[in-house]
Amino acid sequence: MQYNPGWNNSSVNLLHVRAVGPSDTLHYIWSSIGAPTVLLVATESRTSTLGINWTQLLSPAPAGAIWIDPPSSVVYSTAVVFTKVFEYSEAKTLEELFYPTYDLSDFSWDSINHTLNHTALTAEFTGIPATDPSGSFSNGSLAFQVTAYEASGRDGPLPSLLHTANSSKVEFVLAGVALRGNSSRFVLEVATVEEIGVVQKLRSARSIDDEYTPTIFEMLSLVAESQNDSSTLSFLQWKATAYGSQTPRREDSIQCRTHGLQAANWTLPVSSIVHAYFGEGVGSTYTISAINISFGGEDGKVYQEKHYLSWSALLGFGQPPKDTFSPLVISIMAVALGTPMVMLLVGSSVVLFAQRKRYSEYEPIN
Repeated sequence: MQYNPGWNNSSVNLLHVRAVGPSDTLHYIWSSIGAPTVLLVATESRTSTLGINWTQLLSPAPAGAIWIDPPSSVVYSTAVVFTKVFEYSEAKTLEELFYPTYDLSDFSWDSINHTLNHTALTAEFTGIPATDPSGSFSNGSLAFQVTAYEASGRDGPLPSLLHTANSSKVEFVLAGVALRGNSSRFVLEVATVEEIGVVQKLRSARSIDDEYTPTIFEMLSLVAESQNDSSTLSFLQWKATAYGSQTPRREDSIQCRTHGLQAANWTLPVSSIVHAYFGEGVGSTYTISAINISFGGEDGKVYQEKHYLSWSALLGFGQPPKDTFSPLVISIMAVALGTPMVMLLVGSSVVLFAQRKRYSEYEPIN
């Protein structure tokens, strides 16, 4: 993990996470320059490196300021951008009342240098609006907590996402932000950038096994698929829940809904590192898709009471991890299904034995 490689000023944040495999390298470039963004670049070289022209990156025309050496080693690249947070409430007429949008490209972000943990492989981007007329952020903040992984495993805290070494986690956190309505709900807008020939698809998988995330039976995945061979190139994966506590429990669950994936007809912030890497082709050579993820049940009272919201997602390369039935659930199912079968077999045997014994008392008639 490298913080602002080649730059000694902490007024901006760029975190480079580099994972080296037997014959390849995965690059994650997180930044709060412009809207909070992560670039994902996969290369087929163990020695590929990140190049940054900082003067150009911080200029009004950053195209070409970020690259990977050697360029020929890059086999796939994409970006995930967290663009906006909406706040809305429903009136008695069931109409939605939207308050002024929080544009994350206009936020002021703290230096992540003091949150960077090279042992736990974590960092935290914390920000507040540059201007806050409503005073909603006077005692609150918005954050993106980033975690990298060295091996496969499962997170301890809920929602206990299953991860691999090819993935990283991002946790979106609202803490202490005052609501502008009596029962407001929040929506996070997420955009993706893909090359032409790669399409985004939203998948939903349901399972009866909720051992690791109680009462939550749905897993959602936003996957990038190649139109040529239908192979999955990257993913963003999350459980259909958020939580209203720093130490989440089942009762802290906040309903999480996904609102249709669609092609975005707007442009990303010019200062975003997306333009620095992909250049001016964003929107023509590269396509932008967007999805809205909302947090709050029918009444949205969990955030009202605790003023805390956290939502976790996994992102990475290749197929998203798939949960299988745990040994505990398999054992329960075996007992639940096996016991009636054993009882049926034993009962049938007893009946047959009793019938055979009763008729054996009579001599056959000649």
